[in-house]
Amino acid sequence: MKNINRRQFIKRSGAFVAAASLPISLVEIAFGKNHPQNFTFGFISDSHITHIKGKEFVRNWDQGLKRAVAEANMMDPRPDFIIYGGDLAQLGKPEEIDHALDMLSGLRYPVKYVMGEHDYYLDLGRHWQKRLGPDRYSFDHKGVHFIVLNSILTHDKWIHRNWKDGMARMKQMARLDNPDGSPFLVGEAQRKWMQNDLAKVSHDTPVVVLSHSPLQKIYKGWNFWTDDAEQVHSLLKPYKKATVLYGHVHQIQYNQIDNIRFHSVMATAWPWPYPATYAQGVSHLPKLTVPMNRADPFFERDATGWQFINLHSGDVDLNYVLWENNTNRIVRFDPQKNHPVDTRFQDPDKRIPPQTHY
Repeated sequence: MKNINRRQFIKRSGAFVAAASLPISLVEIAFGKNHPQNFTFGFISDSHITHIKGKEFVRNWDQGLKRAVAEANMMDPRPDFIIYGGDLAQLGKPEEIDHALDMLSGLRYPVKYVMGEHDYYLDLGRHWQKRLGPDRYSFDHKGVHFIVLNSILTHDKWIHRNWKDGMARMKQMARLDNPDGSPFLVGEAQRKWMQNDLAKVSHDTPVVVLSHSPLQKIYKGWNFWTDDAEQVHSLLKPYKKATVLYGHVHQIQYNQIDNIRFHSVMATAWPWPYPATYAQGVSHLPKLTVPMNRADPFFERDATGWQFINLHSGDVDLNYVLWENNTNRIVRFDPQKNHPVDTRFQDPDKRIPPQTHY
């Protein structure tokens, strides 16, 4: 596997940004310089393919996923595999899932899939599972243990309400700002499965959890929230190196809770603003290890770009190569503070001011 350092990545990916506007993440698992177990994997998420009628789909979202596939195939170094982080579809229709999978079939690498709520709530995941198999599983790769969770379950009472049909339920869960929605869960059965799975894994083994929801409690009003997050955290606390990678939020986020590092990946469809910018509701965003920053949450390319995650023996450095007027940023793990630091964006007075686009 060809190795690449941070400077090379930023220099090389900067050339891609000149022609690209898509969030494709390249993740490197690094055990040390030139270590034979070093490897990379790519991450694509949240395409939200939307069916109109017949063979007609919303073009923007189609083009986003097609471009992501094309650029993933040009990644250097070549990833060992690709993670798809959930929300293939917008309304969970078989036509949407099939169309997305048809586009993703162009990838030159093996793909591991995570289920999103937009893939699930029309038929409770039946078509997704028919095409892709189990919605929870684990695998090992070059010394790292990966766990894929279905983190978008919810309470049975809400799922089995007196809905007119599955589409009525799907549309309720698909709304971003919906007081009639329901918070996500990993659920007791899946937590028990995870506990049994981890019982076979040494506490010295790096563990990477792949979920769709954040496995944190960020903002309940938009369901950037997992109700049983703390119970999942308790299963990961014994591990020296634990990382959660997730989609769903369509924005850059990173945080640390105890020994667990949390990192979002961006969407190929559209960005969401940060909850703190939303004037219609009170934000319950907790204090993050490193505050989020975005120049203009309503600029359509503000949440797109390249994200490089370097896990050096489990400690995470992040390199964001951002689109157009947004300044590239680097977040490095500080071993003295034992969490990521990004001093440029810690001071609100030094953050990029809002921009006007005509």
